[in-house]
Amino acid sequence: MKIILKPEIKHITESLDLFPIIRNGFIAYSEGKSVVPPVGELSFKNPPGDVHIKYGYIIGDKYYVIKIASGFHQNEKLGISNGSGLMLLFDQKTGKNVALLSDEAYLTDVRTAVAGAICAQQFANEIHCIGVIGTGLQARMQVEYLKKITACRKVMVWGRKTEKSEEYSSYMMNLGFKVRICDSPKHVTDTCNLIITTTAATEPILFADDILPGTHITAMGSDTPAKQELDPNIMEKADCVVADSIPQCIERGEISHALKDGKLTKNNIVELGHVLSGQHPGRTAQDQITVADLTGVAVQDIQIATAVYESFMENES
Repeated sequence: MKIILKPEIKHITESLDLFPIIRNGFIAYSEGKSVVPPVGELSFKNPPGDVHIKYGYIIGDKYYVIKIASGFHQNEKLGISNGSGLMLLFDQKTGKNVALLSDEAYLTDVRTAVAGAICAQQFANEIHCIGVIGTGLQARMQVEYLKKITACRKVMVWGRKTEKSEEYSSYMMNLGFKVRICDSPKHVTDTCNLIITTTAATEPILFADDILPGTHITAMGSDTPAKQELDPNIMEKADCVVADSIPQCIERGEISHALKDGKLTKNNIVELGHVLSGQHPGRTAQDQITVADLTGVAVQDIQIATAVYESFMENES
């Protein structure tokens, strides 16, 4: 068994073109070419945190993957990262463990950022201002990966804590972005036609009356049944509601809340892989509102873990 540590994983990842790798994973999932069981989950109250166990395989591939990733949002008080985890890669034919990727949740962060950029590329109109709700690691990475698909460098950000917003602004400005700190989420929605929500909120932050025609929202913070960033009326108002996994989003994420409130029906949800493969058109007019609900699907972990491992083996030989 190969043990690959985070520094080597980061080095390998920087040389990979992850967009087609993750896109193909979503398409395989939506076409029924993968086996992905329901998410395993542990929730903690004191201190608050959650652990997700995601696993599965793409039929006919070489490997299957088990991923464990945690998020403990008070870790910053201890001076350590909120997220941690690892990925285990096994031979599909023998069950033999071929690799342990000790990535400390880095690959989860990367594949999530790539998925967000894919959604922006697929659903957003020409981006004139990027709106960000939240100031953490994913709020940074989502915008960083947008560099690959848009020339827009204008960002408006809202966070609950001014200090965190200022830190976010400084970090992103060093990467070449022009950042404006907003004093309310509404100031973000009033200006930005691409909005990314990246918080661990348990109550809505964005509301339907504030969403302008032509806006695309990528909501990726709500990955458990308890979390929520969007007013369910946004789903009712949207012209196209996209799920990375329909079964998963029915149980967790923004879609679950909209279904429970009667603001959305299952028939009005389209799966991301079906749009990426051309089976569904996605956005069909510039004035439409589109929402992508990203809860994180095991096929993303399968694809990125496989790509990193195979690159590692090529470099070693």
